[in-house]
Amino acid sequence: QVQLVESGGGLVQAGGSLTLSCTDSGRTFSRYNMAWFRQAPGKEREFVAVINWSGSSIYYAGSVKGRFTISRDSAKNTVYLQTNGLHAEDTAVYYCAAGSKFYVGDVYYTRGPDYGMDYWGKGTLVTVSS
Repeated sequence: QVQLVESGGGLVQAGGSLTLSCTDSGRTFSRYNMAWFRQAPGKEREFVAVINWSGSSIYYAGSVKGRFTISRDSAKNTVYLQTNGLHAEDTAVYYCAAGSKFYVGDVYYTRGPDYGMDYWGKGTLVTVSS
């Protein structure tokens, strides 16, 4: 069973960086594609980035490409999101998710309630002050 717990959120000034982590306490982490989403107050959940089960394929949303980096460490059952050059618009709750399918293209990650993923963490809040 997949159980995801995010950490690393906090308050940061505009232009700053944070590294978010998501750890799976189950034993099947290496089988799943892992993604990060975010949800700002009053807005829909938004796809951020996805990495396939082996780490060989990655896809980013256009709004974060070049600023954010997703990676995974299967030995630690952990996926990371390195966020750089943060803007106030990046303020949101960031969610980690695991899925059995890997898609290239934002459209596959836009439809609720599951947004193309199978398991979700509870989120970690990132607040960027301007």
